[in-house]
Amino acid sequence: MQIHELVPAPDSNKPSKRVGRGHGSGNGKTAGKGHKGQKARSGGGVRIGFEGGQMPLARRIPKRGFNNIFAAKYTTVNVSDLNKFTDGTVVDTELLLASGLIKKVNDGVKILGDGELTAKNLTVKAAKFTKSATEKIEKAGGKAEVI
Repeated sequence: MQIHELVPAPDSNKPSKRVGRGHGSGNGKTAGKGHKGQKARSGGGVRIGFEGGQMPLARRIPKRGFNNIFAAKYTTVNVSDLNKFTDGTVVDTELLLASGLIKKVNDGVKILGDGELTAKNLTVKAAKFTKSATEKIEKAGGKAEVI
C-alpha cells in the first residue's frame, strides 16, 4: 500500500448538512426546525432537567444523608495482600506504593483483616488497623505499629 492508495473508511467522512440553503436541499426555509416555537428560535430549547414548569424530579425527591468533607479517607489493604512480602520485612506506605498494592495514600493506609497471613514476622506500619488485622499479624509473629 502506498500513500496515494489510502482511502477513508466507508461513511467516515460524511459532509455536514447545510441547512437553510433552498428548498431543493430538503432543508430550506425553516431549516428542519418546523414552524415557530421555542425550539425553532435562536438559542432555543429548554435547560437540562426542565419539565415544562412541573416541579422537576430532582426537587420532588427528598434530600437524604450528608457527606462529611472533613472525614479521613484511608487507602485499604487486606492482610492477605501482605503475603507477597518475604518473612521479616518492614511493611510501610512507601513499600506498599513501590510494590503496587496501593496507587496513592490519601489520609493514610488502613490494614483490614480479610484473608489469612502466611508471611511470618512482618512489621506492619500503617495509620489504622482493624482488630482482626492486628490479631492475624501478631498471631503470625509480627508487629502492627500505628504511625
